[in-house]
Amino acid sequence: MSSSDIFIGETLGTAILILLGGGVCAAVTLKASKARNAGWLAIAFGWGFAVMTAVYIAGPLSGAHLNPAVTLALAIKDGEWSNVPVYFAGEFLGAMIGAALVWVAYYGQFQAHLTDQEIVGGPGAQATAAKAVEAQEKGAGPVLGIFSTGPEIRNAVQNLATEIIGTMVLLLAVLTQGLNAEGNGLGVLGGLITALVVVAIGLSLGGPTGYAINPARDLGPRVVHALLPLPNKGGSDWSYAWVPVVGPLIGGALAAGFYNIVLA
Repeated sequence: MSSSDIFIGETLGTAILILLGGGVCAAVTLKASKARNAGWLAIAFGWGFAVMTAVYIAGPLSGAHLNPAVTLALAIKDGEWSNVPVYFAGEFLGAMIGAALVWVAYYGQFQAHLTDQEIVGGPGAQATAAKAVEAQEKGAGPVLGIFSTGPEIRNAVQNLATEIIGTMVLLLAVLTQGLNAEGNGLGVLGGLITALVVVAIGLSLGGPTGYAINPARDLGPRVVHALLPLPNKGGSDWSYAWVPVVGPLIGGALAAGFYNIVLA
């Protein structure tokens, strides 16, 4: 794979991943959406199908890492680091593009949601679940959860541990079940396996933090949230932003080390 193929594949694939994954979060969150309040089950399966779609689109070009934790784990596994910066660049750029496309697709819903008195406050406003979440996640605006993750209970050690554990499960599945014949990305069957593992992680381990398990998935859209001209959007919760970046990278490195020592 050439550097240009890797960059294009990762940018395109990660953009699709975030468009569909962020899209299901928008569908469930925004008041004027037909899928409003569809629940966590819809989000978990939405992200799983997003992974599957993105893998099959990007796989022929780049091997479909779509996640810096996957790229790091494969570099540790194989000792090949030359293309890591190209993968990282494509993944973060693609995540930002995908987040911006979610805003475009739900533009009217964002405007209606963020000018609704029940959501953002004002005369006669009522307490809502969205306001409760905003209070719980200090510094987080009412639609930040569409773009990036946040903890239900803010405890840095537990939140970091949750992201590490979830990412280790993902990477152990990728390394043992999902790689293509060359071992440098996800194969055809591996894309489906990985998608189902993402659903399982979401259902079983996603409750505490929203399961980023992917630094690009969280940081890229968080930057977009900070930049977009959304009315009454509130903060981007930068005090928490390091957890869904550092945790998945540690989890990916630990999974690769365990694989090399025990399973290879």
